[in-house]
Amino acid sequence: MSDRLNVALIGCGGIAGMKHVPAVRANADLARIAAVQDVDVRRARNLAQECGSDVRVYETVEELLSDRSIDVVHVCTPNATHAPVSIAAMCAGKHVLCEKPIADTQEAAREMIRVQRETGKLLSISYQNRFRHDSQAIKRACESGSLGEIYYAKAHATRRRRAPNWGSFLSAGKSGGPMLDIGVHAIDLALWFMDNYDVESVSGSVFHKLADCPEGNVFGPWNPEQFNVEDSAVGFVRMRNGATLLVEASYALNLRDAREAMTTLCGTRGGAEQIVGDFGYGSFDYIINTVANGDLVTVRPDLSHRFLLDDSQARNELMGSAPAREFRCWFEAVLNHGQPPVLPEQAYIVNRVAEAILESGRTGRTIHFESDEIWEGRDRK
Repeated sequence: MSDRLNVALIGCGGIAGMKHVPAVRANADLARIAAVQDVDVRRARNLAQECGSDVRVYETVEELLSDRSIDVVHVCTPNATHAPVSIAAMCAGKHVLCEKPIADTQEAAREMIRVQRETGKLLSISYQNRFRHDSQAIKRACESGSLGEIYYAKAHATRRRRAPNWGSFLSAGKSGGPMLDIGVHAIDLALWFMDNYDVESVSGSVFHKLADCPEGNVFGPWNPEQFNVEDSAVGFVRMRNGATLLVEASYALNLRDAREAMTTLCGTRGGAEQIVGDFGYGSFDYIINTVANGDLVTVRPDLSHRFLLDDSQARNELMGSAPAREFRCWFEAVLNHGQPPVLPEQAYIVNRVAEAILESGRTGRTIHFESDEIWEGRDRK
């Protein structure tokens, strides 16, 4: 392996072009895109042209994985293919960064982790929201103890009317729906902040109320006949130490205060909330709720110095660079044989929680988590 990693993108759709290509370019001192592959060869060729004339295009996953010069594979394919592609890549000697969610079933996720442990290759799941400015600041507050013991939290993944009406997002059975699409981002943040993955039980409610009401959708009206997933779902997660997490996810919900990929944390010494930033939807800020000098105090960081830059630069610094920060951590882990930015075992628990909320909503039963050798056998270094 050279000082600069050769990265291959498998899957050349929107997430590859809009997230992975610019994030790899932002870390050009550590990595370069060397190859791409997609079931649509024309799409792969188009992306390769954007990346550079020396980027190789492969027609099949097998051909790409036989390229010994590839160090790292980024899996940007549909959810149901995350496990087989990631497993094949690790077995071929490649380190793998896989898009979220880790897999479309618990069994597939467990097999991915089993193969990772067997091959010794690094495997990380891309939850870039951990690397936003606000998320990093709140994580530091959690680790410093300034919030105390976090015993109650909320994971927010709500959209008022923002259902994606393309692809398989609205298709049941294809890992579509708000809980598995955007809910997992908020669950990941909450569990990571709490540093608590020891789930005792999950109960949930799933709603199919607004499929016939496509008016006002940000992306244009959806076809009611094709809206086969939940429009919203909520969950109650009880941890073994008594801590509680509420989860809410929606594509369509009649509420004003929609918050996506955000959390609320309540601790014994203070609390924290992720809020919409100064650029509106898609930008992020945070507040700390505490007590000072006998008074209730809410602290919001002063980011005015950032706006000495023009708006585009400030926006990129506050929100757009999260994937670049994540990828830098990822590439450094590969080069230095370190720990990946997101442990696959953490992503596995996130999926289990999301799936349990949906299962509880369907069956009306509380889902109890038994001891899990996948989580308990994780690398604790």
